[in-house]
Amino acid sequence: MTRGPTLPAHRLPYLPEQTRTPTCADLLEGFNTAPVEEAHAVLLACLRSVRWARRVADHRPYPDLDSLLAAADEAAYDLAPADLSEALAGESLPDLPEDTYSAAHTALSAAHAAYEARFGHAFIIYLGDTPPEETLDRILEGIRSRLTNDREEERVLTAEEIRRLAKQRLGQLLGGAGSRTRSHNAPAPGR
Repeated sequence: MTRGPTLPAHRLPYLPEQTRTPTCADLLEGFNTAPVEEAHAVLLACLRSVRWARRVADHRPYPDLDSLLAAADEAAYDLAPADLSEALAGESLPDLPEDTYSAAHTALSAAHAAYEARFGHAFIIYLGDTPPEETLDRILEGIRSRLTNDREEERVLTAEEIRRLAKQRLGQLLGGAGSRTRSHNAPAPGR
């Protein structure tokens, strides 16, 4: 599936050049006033579903970041299964720290392969404030526990996780330096 070009998550090209670090209000104002296609591209980088991104962009302007995050969350509840599948297609396994043992990579790859075989999409999990040294254990624990779910139960959990990840990505992109939470599927700078 080709979605077209997306903008890097770390840069909003429609913001004027500034000599100071932009605030959350600056970033949100830039998003609110951006041409519609640029707003769609920014949202697509976070939401990974064309329909979801368009629904959120079409309701601009947002008075504050919390309103934008609430709108993104609300719009996700109306996603069709195909939209959710599209959002999940953009997800992948996390990058593990370079010093992680190869056995950990093997365990994660095997668990993820079992999950994908059972449910047909990448495993996603919101990590919040999980310390980096606990990330691998949390992911493996999540995969193993969710492998016992039936398809409908996992669909509901996956939809909730994708909403949480999307809100986090939007918060990091438009909230500026104030957002510090992580996800195993957060976009890397420049992606």
